[in-house]
Amino acid sequence: MDKSIRRKILVVTDAWKPQVNGVVRTYEHLAAELEALGHEVRVIGPADFPLRLPTPGYREIETVLFPYRRLARLIDFYKPTSLHVATEGTLGWAARRYAIKHGIRYTSAYHTQFPDYVARRVGRRLPFLENWVRARTDAVLRRFHKPAACIITTTASIDAELRRRGYDSPLYRLPRGVPAGLFSPGEATLFHGLKRPVALYVGRVAIEKNIEAFLSMPWDGAKVVVGDGPSLNELKAKYKDVVFTGRKTGTDLAAHYRSADIFVFPSRTDTFGIVLLEALASGLPVAAHNVPGPRDIITAPYLGVLHDNLGTAAERALATGGDAEKRHDHVCENYTWPTIARQFLTILDETNT
Repeated sequence: MDKSIRRKILVVTDAWKPQVNGVVRTYEHLAAELEALGHEVRVIGPADFPLRLPTPGYREIETVLFPYRRLARLIDFYKPTSLHVATEGTLGWAARRYAIKHGIRYTSAYHTQFPDYVARRVGRRLPFLENWVRARTDAVLRRFHKPAACIITTTASIDAELRRRGYDSPLYRLPRGVPAGLFSPGEATLFHGLKRPVALYVGRVAIEKNIEAFLSMPWDGAKVVVGDGPSLNELKAKYKDVVFTGRKTGTDLAAHYRSADIFVFPSRTDTFGIVLLEALASGLPVAAHNVPGPRDIITAPYLGVLHDNLGTAAERALATGGDAEKRHDHVCENYTWPTIARQFLTILDETNT
């Protein structure tokens, strides 16, 4: 590679290791692929700051207090050629402030439907405030993203939704991928004592994931939940017939996918859903609502079924039959991290960041 175009890319994110979520996994894979292409990548996250508190409702995510001065020193020291602001937390706001103050062009990203997340949590106790909170949070996010050279999104559906909600910045789409070789169809090594068919959910166990739509749907088989989150103990007590395994990663997670018969994705508020790709790469058909994320990924009948009734979607998806290898091949052909890393570089080139 021509060393003259080698980039020093700085990603500022409020979500970073040791957290396990879509944001963290996105930049883990992007960083690895960008470095393989000869670029330098530095991620600044909460662990780089001494003053941190657990975020209410997201205790595994730490909120950094008063980050600006230290962040400014870190940016000055690193001297990036490209600045990417990944999240809208206190670190994101501090990076935005620094970029504006110093006249630096930067990119931002829309990873999370925070207006819906915040509104649902407030609405659980104060339902009359839900719509107002959603509108106010959305207004704050529009202001956050407006100075960026572009907002990096995930799908066409999210682009359309952001335009409808008044986001007028340039939008560039960047899908997600799966690690090559980790997720694939194969022998079911788990769940031998469970009634078939086994319906699987993988992800955060929290109110915004709409997980009770999966837990309460009619199903003549077993249900398995893989993941952790603030609603885990409450849901374990309420749904005693469901198997809750806790968080799984790596080959252990891949075995859980391979050992199930169908993947159910109840969320209505995700911007993408990397777990959808993991399930498909493992050969599972997907059942989900017809909403952004699933709508953009489940684009052929053999991949799964979208329906407003999750139970109906699951029954129909199960009937799609033995296209496991075809589903796996579809993901490997269309969602590879090396290709996505190159798309990210193209966005930086086109926005001159």
